[in-house]
Amino acid sequence: MIPVLDRGFIFGDGIYEVIPIYDRKPFRGREHLARLFRSLAAIGIANPHNAAGWNALIDSVVAASGLADQMVYIQVTRGVAKRGHAFPGESVPTVFIMSNPLVLPDALARANGVSCVTLEDKRWLRCEIKSTSLLGNVLAAQHAAENKVTEAIQFRDGYLTEASASNVWIVKNGKLMAPPKDNLILEGIRYGLIEELCAYGNIEFTPRKITRDEVFQADEIMLSSASKEILPVVTVDGKTIGTGAPGPIYAALYAAYQNAKRA
Repeated sequence: MIPVLDRGFIFGDGIYEVIPIYDRKPFRGREHLARLFRSLAAIGIANPHNAAGWNALIDSVVAASGLADQMVYIQVTRGVAKRGHAFPGESVPTVFIMSNPLVLPDALARANGVSCVTLEDKRWLRCEIKSTSLLGNVLAAQHAAENKVTEAIQFRDGYLTEASASNVWIVKNGKLMAPPKDNLILEGIRYGLIEELCAYGNIEFTPRKITRDEVFQADEIMLSSASKEILPVVTVDGKTIGTGAPGPIYAALYAAYQNAKRA
């Protein structure tokens, strides 16, 4: 049991991480833990374990699950304390870990692509922190659900940020682009991986600010996340993107991703 006065429950005062497991092996586990450590430091929660301790916990959860492919969820809150907004003088972080089956997009979504809608990004300005305070993301995801599409792609002051639970990529003239890694997006672990795959595959990649018009004029749009891996987008707000079918850059990156995750 977790007390109701846990600050994660009262304030959303916590950090989380989601690690995909392929064939019982964490995928880019070192990078996931590094992001967990950065997020904990950013909000001043003492890290309750070193890397070896975390890996031992993750391995035990993976083994207990018994599934070959799964998704491990880690949450660390500031702990239990009398309700008050400022940090308590003393508290012990609460650590929660669970595993669920890894559910990936089906073959039809990959073959035909998915649809998205757009939304003004109204979240806070520290999106680089993987915080459990996700109400803004929840509302964006609900907007997508109500419109019966896969994701809500967000813009702040006319520039692309990210979707409710995905990084967003655009392709123009064979060149891949994404918003820069700053405080306005959560740097997905697949962000760094896709950078590497581009380098290996001689695909030109540029991180830069991307306007709303550029999104709609793109030849290809892709989403990336732990649960989506890399997923093609073929319509946004009902408007066709490119040819209206998954493009060659997506095909190349997805194939390279499949090779990387089983390596």
